[in-house]
Amino acid sequence: MKIITTVLIMIAFCYAGQVDVSAAERPQRVKKQTAPAATPAPVAAPAILSIIPAQAEPGSKVMVFGSGFGTQASAYLGSVEIPSRVADGRQLEFTIPPQLDPGLYALYLKRSDGAVSRPYNFSILPLRPVLNGLVPDVINSCAQGADREVTARGQNFLEKSQLVFDGSVLKSGFISSEAISFAVPQVTGGLHQVVVRNPPDNSTVALGLMIETKPEITQVMIGSRYVNYYELIILGKNFQQNSSVYVDGQKIGGQGGQDLAEREKLIYIDCTKLVYQRHPFSPVDKDFRIMIMNPGGEASQAINVTAP
Repeated sequence: MKIITTVLIMIAFCYAGQVDVSAAERPQRVKKQTAPAATPAPVAAPAILSIIPAQAEPGSKVMVFGSGFGTQASAYLGSVEIPSRVADGRQLEFTIPPQLDPGLYALYLKRSDGAVSRPYNFSILPLRPVLNGLVPDVINSCAQGADREVTARGQNFLEKSQLVFDGSVLKSGFISSEAISFAVPQVTGGLHQVVVRNPPDNSTVALGLMIETKPEITQVMIGSRYVNYYELIILGKNFQQNSSVYVDGQKIGGQGGQDLAEREKLIYIDCTKLVYQRHPFSPVDKDFRIMIMNPGGEASQAINVTAP
């Protein structure tokens, strides 16, 4: 009995050993571990490669090229934020606000996530005035008062803009950013230059203003009658103190003019009126031609007259 018990214990011991060996040799199931979430790489700040143009006037469009602009970004000139339009994250466009004064500004971009580009120098130029025309552009030399008023029309005029006439500053009136008025001074006939200048020295291209000195006859009529002569009234413009009247080719009045039989005379009233004292040989009407000649050689058109 004792022997049988001993055998059973040995068999049980051997079996237990085999079980332990089998369990040790059996592959263990390894739990799959979850990898920690990767931290996203930071997005690079906007990078500016080129600015076109590198300097401009208020109201001008500016293009900025580079990378990393995102879908929304704003341009800054100094501390002034300027709404901008972004294309493909590499191109940005904005317009320089008109209220910014000329000078040097730091230009940089700020993306919608707060990322800021490196700043670059950008110059805002003084606003250049543009002179498109003069109304009117021809003034009669004898014009007076309101008839000597001219309006300069263009763009970018300022209240402190100056009207420069033949190199000299004239008193002018600011009407709007597109118009300035001034009175034409008494000057010689011919072509004169007009310029609009924005301080300190930003000027338009010069335009020409013509001072017309050529005489013109608009009307001839018989005036007062006397015993042996009558007055022929000549109306028009640009008559001068020493103008002459040519009657069928005969010069009367003016420098070197001869009075017919020391009777015919030409009297200067003003630049719009002359009086020709005519002594007819007969009271019967006749046809003749008259023309006014100024001292500089400028002549009016010839007018046919029917009078004694």
